[in-house]
This record gives sequence, structure tokens and C-alpha cells, in this order.
Amino acid sequence: MTFWNNLKKPIMVLAPLADVTDPAFRRIIAKYGKPDVMWTEFVSADGLFLGGYEHLIQDLAFTEAERPIVAQFFTSKPEMMKKAAELARELGFDGIDINMGCPDKSVEKQGAGAASIKNPKLAQEIILAAKQGAGNLPVSVKTRIGYNKNELETWLPALLETNPAVITIHARTRKEMSNVPARWEHIRRAVEIRNELGSQTLIFGNGDVTDIKDARKKVLETKCDGVMLGRAIFGNPWLFNKQVSRGILDTKEVLKVLVEHTKLFSELLPHKSFAIMKKHFKAYVTGWDGAKELRMKLMETQNAGEVEGIVNRYLLHS
Repeated sequence: MTFWNNLKKPIMVLAPLADVTDPAFRRIIAKYGKPDVMWTEFVSADGLFLGGYEHLIQDLAFTEAERPIVAQFFTSKPEMMKKAAELARELGFDGIDINMGCPDKSVEKQGAGAASIKNPKLAQEIILAAKQGAGNLPVSVKTRIGYNKNELETWLPALLETNPAVITIHARTRKEMSNVPARWEHIRRAVEIRNELGSQTLIFGNGDVTDIKDARKKVLETKCDGVMLGRAIFGNPWLFNKQVSRGILDTKEVLKVLVEHTKLFSELLPHKSFAIMKKHFKAYVTGWDGAKELRMKLMETQNAGEVEGIVNRYLLHS
């Protein structure tokens, strides 16, 4: 039994998004609209043990408020995945996830991410190595329906052979990136394959989910066990909040959280470029008269103090 067995279905989880779901934003999300499970950004298992430990370990920082939380790693080396899983266990994570779907060329060049789809035997070895290192922690996988074409009929059974706790499937191939709509009929087929094989692994769907209402609709259509939401979280830490939706909040409340988020970013991630935080400004500051002008001013800022000053002046005169 793992924490996955104790969650009520359908399970709604937050996707790992590089330079988005960092420790600062996760704290904000945990406070204003917590999902059933959170993921860290993906972290290079090789980097942790071959020279980048000091910075990468900061990406794995989390608070009790974020639990249950899963650490996500990528590598093409089973021995590195085992070590990363051991580290996650030592750090107190609730689970470990393996990224086998990222289309980033630098990740694929290492034989990791979506490149894993091209080598099912190695993918199995990596999952089993993670299980070895994880001890009693559940191991899950995030992937796609295939590399150049839909390969679910062969790829999914290969993954299911290793009995991961969860497989999250992004409903596009690697080749398609995000250039076509996610095809959720493939998630339905994934559930059928799982059932045909008598597996206990949970199947989650991912891709183009706009909000929780849309997620629940997709669960009904596909019979999947849960949904992973990603881009919908941008500028909307209330996404998973059952009581509050961003649509009913006034501008003042949204801007207050933007300032809070910016301060946390500066405090927790001083080694990261402030430009990463600026990506959030466009998503927060939208949907009202005067938003564009305010956003342009915020994009000129260099630190959290400047952001707070501009927002306070704006609220004073609006």
C-alpha cells in the first residue's frame, strides 16, 4: 500500500513544468489551491551526482504543506536512477517519477526523456533501478503515446511489465510536440490495455486540460484514474481550489499573490535568473482594463522590491 491507494478517484495532480513549478510557485499553489499530488520540476539524475548537486538540490526543496509530493528525475543510466531514488527517499519524498516524455533536445541527446520510448528494454531497466533505490516508495512514469507514431500497443505493455504505481500519458507523440490537439481517445485505449493485462497500475491522462471541470469530463470519457494538469496553472494558483476560481477574484487579490510569489522566488531561488519569474507576469496580469500597461512596467523590473513598488502604486491609483 502506498499513498496512491489512499487518494479518492479521480486523482487531480499538478504536472512537473521546468522553470514553472519550482519551490516558490509550489508553495503558492499549496497555499491557494492544492492538487491531490504535486511534482517537482524534472531534475537530472546525472547532474545530481556528476557535478551539479548544489543547484539541483535546491530544485528538490519542499515543505510539508506540499505533501504528497513526488520527485521527478531523468537519465538513461539505471545506476544513476537508483542513486537519485535513494536520495529522494533520504530527502523524505512520497514518491519518485521518471520522465520518459520530455522532448527537449538536450535531454534526448542523453538518451533520456522521450528518447526512452525508442529503447523499451533500457526503460524497463531504469524503472526497476528506481524501484531498487526507492525502497518502499512508489515509482511512477510520465511518458507519451509514442515517438514518431502511436506506439501504445507495444510501449505501454513494456512499461506495465515493471508494475509502476502510476503511468501518466501525454496524449501526443514526441514528433507532434504540442503542435496538434491532444487526442484523449488514446488515453481511453491505454486504460483498456491496462485492464486487458490485469495490471493494477493507475493510468493518468495529460494534455490540453483547461480546468478541473474539463479534467472530470475527460475522466468520464476515458475511464482513466486521474488527470495531470500543466499549463492551466500559469497565473492561476487557484486552479485546484474547490471554493475559489480565478474568475471571481478581484484584481487586488491576484496582484497580492503575484507579489507574494515574486518575493518567494527571490528568497528561495537566488541562483536563478529573474527572467524566469517574469514569465509568470503575463499570466497573472491579464483580463482587465489597464492590465497590458501594468504588465509592460513589470517586465522592466529587476527584483521583487521593484515589482512590489509598481504594484502598490498601481493599486493606489486604480
